[in-house]
Amino acid sequence: MQEQVNGTQAIPRKVLFDAAGRDDHHDANIADSVAALAATGHLRWTELSSDVIFANLVALAEVNLPLARLYEGHVNALRLVRTFGDRPLQDQVQRSANAGVLLGVWGAEGAVPLAIKDGCLTGGKRFASGLGTVGQSVVTIGDERGVRLALLDVSDKTRHRLATWRKTGMRATASGDFDAEGLPASALQWLGAPGQYLDEPGFIGGVWRIAAVQVGGTLGLLCAAADHLATLGRLTAGAQVARLAPILTRALAAGAFTRQAADCAEGPAGLHEPQRAASLSAQARLLSEEVGQDAIAAVERAVGLPHFDEDSATGRIARDLATYMRQAARDALMQQSGSWALCQSGPFSALLDRRPSNAPA
Repeated sequence: MQEQVNGTQAIPRKVLFDAAGRDDHHDANIADSVAALAATGHLRWTELSSDVIFANLVALAEVNLPLARLYEGHVNALRLVRTFGDRPLQDQVQRSANAGVLLGVWGAEGAVPLAIKDGCLTGGKRFASGLGTVGQSVVTIGDERGVRLALLDVSDKTRHRLATWRKTGMRATASGDFDAEGLPASALQWLGAPGQYLDEPGFIGGVWRIAAVQVGGTLGLLCAAADHLATLGRLTAGAQVARLAPILTRALAAGAFTRQAADCAEGPAGLHEPQRAASLSAQARLLSEEVGQDAIAAVERAVGLPHFDEDSATGRIARDLATYMRQAARDALMQQSGSWALCQSGPFSALLDRRPSNAPA
């Protein structure tokens, strides 16, 4: 394989695409796909540019959406440790990541929210992706002082509740509940002060990564549909081109906008104008979701009944994509980002400038 950035190798697209189908049916464990990705160096403690992270997320989601979801959590966890962790914790996580340990970020609260009582943890997390493959996860803990982050070893399989994931999509991620009841509070390794996690541009400003995964999943779905139609000699039929080509164009445009949002959020513009970074990232997520939804509907019509076969590649990708796009707080994102953008003075085109609006000309 050719060397890519910072010593990593090219993503093994064919290997990971083939694995996605086996993982979905539980004929294999996604841990094998994680190991294949780790072997290319993509889990290492490496500071990557937003452009490289964007490209990696899209490329992975295009061939293996569940794995891309886990990789996005890993990248986010490394970012949070770099931002909020002290030097000993950073060194510890660096050693783990370089050894191929997958990290996650689990924020959704269980039926009993994760908390500390009498020196022990109570409650747990739900929608925890990567049970059995994620070794350490950044978790959120809220109290009267605000939300705080901590790193927690989550490798104990007796605390994994896989049966609670009853969704038809993203089955390969091995998601479910994590039961932290009874763990000593000393198991938490704190990251930052209460409330820091919610600061921009790192909070909402970081959802461009979700948008990148949605774009990649949409492109992967369209590609699988094109491959199916090509085998039937129907890909260039006028109706199919009219059905799929405009969606492809919109997906590519959403990708370009997401890359722009990432550049803002991770660069000097985001530091100077954090709300601008948050607004653009939220809009990228919303736009990529809309295109993904339209892609699912178009592919259903293009492929027809075979799309719903148990072993259909388009059916599997569509289920995963639809499930992944149901991220929380969509309406709140729309209201917050839209209100901020519409109330800006000056031309709206200035929102796309690479440099901060208050930077010298």
